[in-house]
Amino acid sequence: MSSLTYDLTLAGLSVGSAAALTGIGLIVTYRATGVLNFAHGAIAMVCAYALRQCVVEWGWPLWLGATVTLVLLAPAVGVALERFVFRPLAVLGGDPAQTLVASIGVLVLLVGGAALVWGQGARDDAPELVSEDPWGQLAVVLVLAAGVGAVIRWTRFGRELRAVVDDRQLAVLGGIDADRVAAAGWAFGSFTAGLTGVLLAPFVRLDPYGLPLLVMEVVAVAVAARMRSLPVAVVVALGIGVAQSQLTRLHPQGWGEPLLQAVGANLFVVALLVAALVLPRIGTRDALPRTATARVATPPGAWIVAVVLFLLPLGFAGSDLHTSVQVPALGVVLLSLVVVTGRGGQISLGQAAYAGLGALFTALLAAGRFPGLPRLPELAALAVAVVLVAPLGLLTGWPAISRRGLALALATFAVGVGVSRFVFAQPYATSGLSLDRPAGFDGDRAYYVLELALLAAALVTTRTLRTGRTGRALAAMRDHEPGASAAGVQVPSLKLLAFVSGAALAALGGGMLGMGLRAFDPGAYDPVRGLLWFAAVVVLGADSTLGALAAAALLVGLDAGARGGVAAALIGVLAVLVGRFPGGPYEALRTAGARLRLRRRARLTAVGAGLRVRLRPVGEAGAARRPALAGATPASRAHATGRPGQGVAKAAGGPESRERPAPQDRLGAADGAQLPPVPPAPGHDGRTDGAQGNPHPARGRVHPRPPAPSLTARHLHARYGGFTALDGVDLDVGPGQVTAVVGPNGAGKSTLFHCLAGTLRPARGHVRLGDRDITRLTAHARTRLGIARTFQQLAVFPSLTVAENVRVGAEQGRVSDPGAVERALRLLALDGPVRALPAAGLPTGTLRRVELARALAGSPRVLLLDEPAAGLDNAEVAALARVLKALAADGTALLVVEHDLDLVADLADVVHVMTGGRIVASGPPGRVLDEAGT
Repeated sequence: MSSLTYDLTLAGLSVGSAAALTGIGLIVTYRATGVLNFAHGAIAMVCAYALRQCVVEWGWPLWLGATVTLVLLAPAVGVALERFVFRPLAVLGGDPAQTLVASIGVLVLLVGGAALVWGQGARDDAPELVSEDPWGQLAVVLVLAAGVGAVIRWTRFGRELRAVVDDRQLAVLGGIDADRVAAAGWAFGSFTAGLTGVLLAPFVRLDPYGLPLLVMEVVAVAVAARMRSLPVAVVVALGIGVAQSQLTRLHPQGWGEPLLQAVGANLFVVALLVAALVLPRIGTRDALPRTATARVATPPGAWIVAVVLFLLPLGFAGSDLHTSVQVPALGVVLLSLVVVTGRGGQISLGQAAYAGLGALFTALLAAGRFPGLPRLPELAALAVAVVLVAPLGLLTGWPAISRRGLALALATFAVGVGVSRFVFAQPYATSGLSLDRPAGFDGDRAYYVLELALLAAALVTTRTLRTGRTGRALAAMRDHEPGASAAGVQVPSLKLLAFVSGAALAALGGGMLGMGLRAFDPGAYDPVRGLLWFAAVVVLGADSTLGALAAAALLVGLDAGARGGVAAALIGVLAVLVGRFPGGPYEALRTAGARLRLRRRARLTAVGAGLRVRLRPVGEAGAARRPALAGATPASRAHATGRPGQGVAKAAGGPESRERPAPQDRLGAADGAQLPPVPPAPGHDGRTDGAQGNPHPARGRVHPRPPAPSLTARHLHARYGGFTALDGVDLDVGPGQVTAVVGPNGAGKSTLFHCLAGTLRPARGHVRLGDRDITRLTAHARTRLGIARTFQQLAVFPSLTVAENVRVGAEQGRVSDPGAVERALRLLALDGPVRALPAAGLPTGTLRRVELARALAGSPRVLLLDEPAAGLDNAEVAALARVLKALAADGTALLVVEHDLDLVADLADVVHVMTGGRIVASGPPGRVLDEAGT
């Protein structure tokens, strides 16, 4: 027994050593560049193939092949990836979402390239670099871990590496060569990947798909180490390897035997599931913001072409039609990614699992092998399978409630791998399973017609989730999740809806794919293929249903008409270049065409331009020299424009603006609109006091509403780690007045604001709206009670138009008044042509108005404004102040957190000064600001 224990321990140390190498490489790459290298396993696979090519095919000595592979090829691959793929992304802003897609693109590209060069069959003749004795492998691992740890901790390069990871731009300003640091990190990470590949290849099958997935399964050791600690990664890897080996000694009888065998063979997968689903954060870069842009409408002609192309296979025969039946089925699967990722903005790397479950459940139901259910006809089995799989979308949807970005990507990937290993790869679930087509649709042509009908239904479902109130809410969540929550969108419920709907569509497509192939093939739903599907949808337009259909045709057609791997290689190339055209190839072509047309546009000479001015009527010429101010009275236009050649800020009466925007960012430059004199707020007679321009309360209300309740905070305490952000703060925000909070940076203003808005729960104390305790209510729940907010950093939804942005605030705030949106647009001078423009690309002043209009459309009783004047010039600030005074006069309770003390002095009724997490002074602005030395 002791000899068996020793032998199993040695075997476990061997496996654990390879896993530890993977963990070390992933952590070093992550710490050097902030990138979780999803292509680590693919680099390992390529290096293993390269060593086999040198030794087995070309007859090189083992030492020479190993030297070329590990010392030259592997680091060169890493340096090339850093230089040509990830450095441009970092220089252009380092959008982590694009970085993740690029990393997956490298994986897909290398897998496809390997399949093209070496074929898709498994190889079992990989040369053995190190003997089976695990002590040599363990020694290599320990030496590498100790050396890397020492370099990071005690050398100048290590300090530079940490600085680059924390803030690349600041490190560059400090004189650090960030490119050199990142290149070194990538070179070492690729070296460890190559070493892992050549160590594992002799003991596992060497094929383009299997080895990358096997290596990526052990990413759990890096996740458990929080992408930071090398010793933790090594210990976890060795511990899991030994435990997995020891589990092979257990042979229970009964139903538990296959389950235990599955766990024993896939303990690293279990660890990945636990690490990804239990640990709340992964490193310091787990947020993957999505750079949202205005969605380009698909030309109607493109849909006509698509319909014709999808009908063409009805004229095919033989193998051509047999291949074509896979396209609509895969198209439905990819539409599930349009719903989850394109519209919902959630990263989902496990859709292949739901597609496979749809096919498996359909086969089990049709065969009468599904527990508790009778045998069903194939079409009914498909429908029931979709119903059964849809709730399983909660496996990935539930983690999405508290996770975003990298953490969510790993969680969904872990679910996909877990389903593949514990369901699809187990004989008790799939042995002897066949799948027939529905009665009456046995032939390829008849079945293709059925698929087209199901694809049409899926397209209608997808369109339903992309339009209307639900579609706008999903787009808002995708573009700016905190902003959507502040607008009243129930973000957790919406995420669950997206994942459940996506699981249902994936199950439908998977079942269709299985029936088209007349069999359940676990390899068709491999997790690596799921990554390929994700990359294909993203690079061809994640929010485009037509892009999903094009991706399906591309994936099936290229691999059917050429050597396997062509489609993966092409998608990989497009994904690697995703930073160049984030909107997809169609958007890139459209933009290039627009630029080409602009370059070719004829231009008048100086003589011609002067002649045109002389011939133009006087009124038209005057209008051409200044932007039209939609909605403004003649007096307000004259005041806003001032003398010809003067900017908005100077015409407003101030020689300088507090933050002078670029010319195209000034109000009126893009949308041709400036805030007009404020219309009377609902419930006012429109009369003002002349001196300040404040509306008087109306003596007769047309639409009376109950007085706004007070928002009160008592004894609020909040801490970040060991820092006290709030220390017993009391605050009252009363109706009909403007309450301002001022103070230096770090005083606790933002923390107090977040506690009131619901985005942060205080450690102690409570928040009340009137008599109701709302301390534990979420942000969207508070919005529906009448608390609206704006953000210091603009929180608009770029892919929606201005009117749609405002409509989200009205719809999610459950405002029944159909005129609320129009009143908000009119109040903020957004009811002109600008209302139909996408928010993406509009100037800051316009976007501030859009954000405020969205908040007002929900008819809030309490309005929280976080730095509302940030980025505005003097004219815009003055117009904003008039609007806020009118709202306060109408009975709304306003809280303003602002650094502009001039605005505070002019606007506020009560001012609170914060320092060190406490309110140190309160009272009228004149007295408080004078006492504070301002």
